[in-house]
Amino acid sequence: MSTHDVDCDVLVIGGGIVGLSTAYALTRAAPGTRVTVLEKEPGPARHQTGRNSGVIHSGIYYRPGSLKARFAVAGAAEMVKFCAEYGLPYEVTGKLIVATGRDELTRLHALVQRGRENGIPVRELGPAQITAYEPNVRGLAAIHVGTTGICDYGAVAAQLAEASGARILYGSAVTAVDRRPWGVAVRTAAGTVVRGRVLVNCAGLHCDRVARLAGDDPGMRIVPFRGEYYELADPSLIHGLVYPVPDPAFPFLGVHLTRGVDGGVHVGPNAVPALAREGYDWSVVRPGELAGTLAWPGSWQIAREHWRYGAGELRRSLSKRAFTEAVRRLLPAVEETDLRRAPAGVRAQAVLRDGTLVDDFLIREAPRTVHVLNAPSPAATASLPIGREVASRALALL
Repeated sequence: MSTHDVDCDVLVIGGGIVGLSTAYALTRAAPGTRVTVLEKEPGPARHQTGRNSGVIHSGIYYRPGSLKARFAVAGAAEMVKFCAEYGLPYEVTGKLIVATGRDELTRLHALVQRGRENGIPVRELGPAQITAYEPNVRGLAAIHVGTTGICDYGAVAAQLAEASGARILYGSAVTAVDRRPWGVAVRTAAGTVVRGRVLVNCAGLHCDRVARLAGDDPGMRIVPFRGEYYELADPSLIHGLVYPVPDPAFPFLGVHLTRGVDGGVHVGPNAVPALAREGYDWSVVRPGELAGTLAWPGSWQIAREHWRYGAGELRRSLSKRAFTEAVRRLLPAVEETDLRRAPAGVRAQAVLRDGTLVDDFLIREAPRTVHVLNAPSPAATASLPIGREVASRALALL
């Protein structure tokens, strides 16, 4: 089959922010490259991208030299520039990371050092300085991270889709992948076949399934964790972004408070196992997906090692009072009646067979294929440099 017989040069599966950033990067790095994006939903950013708190992360949490650290630091500045260029809503707010117990002070000081190693300006604060930034927040000590911001990632994804010039086929769930010497043929649920010279898998919550459809063993499984949010009835209680000191043993940041570009304040998320890959509440159960999660040895290893942590998260999921108690560590004035349910999100957490929670971005290549197998937070922040990295690998396969 000749180049003229394929439908596109690069076929991207997934219309979230990483897939659309890849399409955007492809057409800028190599003008004239024909790019097609297949997205199973009727529009972009319907899952992880459109269901987060909209934070532009600074990169302070991430191990120096890791892909997360490099991409987040670069991506934060680029995201601000992108939003400004296209007139999208954003604000560089800064954020506080607050220690509320003495056992957290050592970890807080370690974050100061990590931030400096990653080239991020941080300022150490005492209790009085905390209240200068956030009058209703209490803590023993804190750090202020000035480069953190907020934006609307759904709007960013839509702009990437338009600016990329790619052909985007919505309502195109992938059911089969056939890799050939000339490229890859993909069949959708509607029976349409799309042929490309190179395939890029940015399927997020379904990336491991797409890898297996292509005949590749990803060596991991997506274990979905639902993050449940509330919003403050009185958003004036919080001026900006307030986070607890995270536990480095887990890839979650804990319950935090984030003011969005719409002026509302999100509270959360917690992290509980989802009963479906798109299980946005306890009523959504997909037996086949749940069976796949339970059949993966890594899932049971996570349960054995982290059951105490998981029990606390589950309690906060089922009890609004328990959730409120977690929030009150940072914001003592909050009451149960101050919290209103908000839409939940689901995180696509890659888990290895031995139970290791993959902490960094995981990108693997196969013949004529690039698989993005783990794109955890701060993937939205870092989406522009991630897109360039994935695009460069795809172009090298053409």
